[in-house]
Amino acid sequence: MAIKALLVDDHEIMREGLYVLLQRHSDIEVVGQAADGRSAIDMVRKLSPDIVIMDISMPNLNGIDATRQILSEFPKTRIMAMSTHSDRSMVAKMLKAGATGYMLKSSAFSELISGIRAVSRNKTFLCTKVANVVLADYVNMLEDPKRGSTDNLTSRERQVLQMVAEGHPTKQIAASMHVSVKTVDSHRSHIMEKLNIHNMAGLTKYAIREGLTTL
Repeated sequence: MAIKALLVDDHEIMREGLYVLLQRHSDIEVVGQAADGRSAIDMVRKLSPDIVIMDISMPNLNGIDATRQILSEFPKTRIMAMSTHSDRSMVAKMLKAGATGYMLKSSAFSELISGIRAVSRNKTFLCTKVANVVLADYVNMLEDPKRGSTDNLTSRERQVLQMVAEGHPTKQIAASMHVSVKTVDSHRSHIMEKLNIHNMAGLTKYAIREGLTTL
């Protein structure tokens, strides 16, 4: 049976290009496309793909939190990140969210095909550059065992941070997340306290640096 793949990227030209290239391989079937994390979750529910090829920095809901939500509902679904981000922090966050593959958009198409096939067989696959980043980070951790992640936001707080940084009004954020305005205000206060950032400009810069938004 063909591997059922869902393409998730906020750039239509990227999705369409991948679709055309993947159509050349009879063992891979593109069953759908989504332009952001929220749409991706809905598409997974409807289409039950074997693998989701997931961008990271997208509007409405980023790929990291979308990955967490998809795997919480569909743990057998495989997620392969496909991004321009190759920094240690972004790779670590995506893998920690549950992705078992990580490709850079600059990778060769043949490497992507190998990755899709490997991940669909429950194997972990990292493109060459990302594998080198992970290896270097592992070596650094051996040299400095006290080194750890500075990301202490919950998934809900990350969602609020992304939407706040993208300029969405509080009422809209509350409606989108199905919570009260008071809850959104509470999340925002906790975010500012945890990050020690107390203005919108600082929150927006942090969200961009962490890959939560492409603003």
